Amino acid sequence: MSTLSIVLLVILVVLIIACVVLYFLGKKAEKKQAEQQEQLDAVAQTVSMLIIDKGKMKLKDSGLPQIVIDNTPKYLRRSKVPVVKAKVGPRITTLMCDAQIYPLIPVKKEVKEFKEEKKDFHKKEFHKKEHVKKDNFKKEAPKKEFVKKEVPKREVELAPVEDATKEACVKFVKDVLAAMDMNDVEVKAEIDEEGALSITMDGKNMGILIGKRGQTLDSLQYLTNRVANKMQDGYVRVKLDTEDYRRRRKQTLENLAKNIASKVKRTRRTVALEPMNPYERRIIHSALQGDKFVSTKSEGEEPFRHVVVYLDREKAGNNRYSEHRYSDNNRYSR
Repeated sequence: MSTLSIVLLVILVVLIIACVVLYFLGKKAEKKQAEQQEQLDAVAQTVSMLIIDKGKMKLKDSGLPQIVIDNTPKYLRRSKVPVVKAKVGPRITTLMCDAQIYPLIPVKKEVKEFKEEKKDFHKKEFHKKEHVKKDNFKKEAPKKEFVKKEVPKREVELAPVEDATKEACVKFVKDVLAAMDMNDVEVKAEIDEEGALSITMDGKNMGILIGKRGQTLDSLQYLTNRVANKMQDGYVRVKLDTEDYRRRRKQTLENLAKNIASKVKRTRRTVALEPMNPYERRIIHSALQGDKFVSTKSEGEEPFRHVVVYLDREKAGNNRYSEHRYSDNNRYSR
């Protein structure tokens, strides 16, 4: 047997041994991966979220936590990754999405996320009604959704506020403030020109009582209304305010409505605002009610119900805004 034959035989034996070793290592890795997947499925949690926007961008521009970027290999930091901006409960957060289901994610719709306890991994699955095949996703025409328009509520005649009701509401508010360790807050109650019970609170660190976009103040106002209407017959309306927040918030929403209307007329594109409570939605509707070129409507279900501002084609068909084209580089400006 020649030397060349011996060398080729040795190489062949080495390759066979390497293939056998790789085969068993692959089987072991598959088994380990299957066990890990079973553990992840056992601790998975379902979370409902409202998809605000999505896009592919670099990690440094995605808005993800810095710890995620630091733990990502350097050669992957410059590559674009699918990112989804969603509202989970009261918080708006940025999530990294699975590339396989990224094209199927609907924007401005509520979906369900199966959140697994694994670092840097978020797998989203949709409600059964949202499931469509990837091949047919682009072929299917968008279905028309039934839109509930904001119907103005009929004015209810307010009952005169009794002294016992007034005292009970003030006492309830003071008890809540005491539970929040805010005993130094001064509480005043009076009847306004509309016949409603207006309660104002003055003190330090009132931002805690207002909360994010007034959510804490709105919750306390709702509970106080329940207390008032249990004390007497007829309908009693209670308004809670501190540091003139209600007036400032109304002015902010009116300015926002005007700016959004200008954007819609300039770009001729529909704009959906963030979810709001009924009171704030009515402010947006009222602020744009007199605009000749835009209209408003409310879409979605609580707590994700939001206002949509769109161009009225019949009124704005021949106006000067029709010459402009849409160019919005900020995908997350809502």
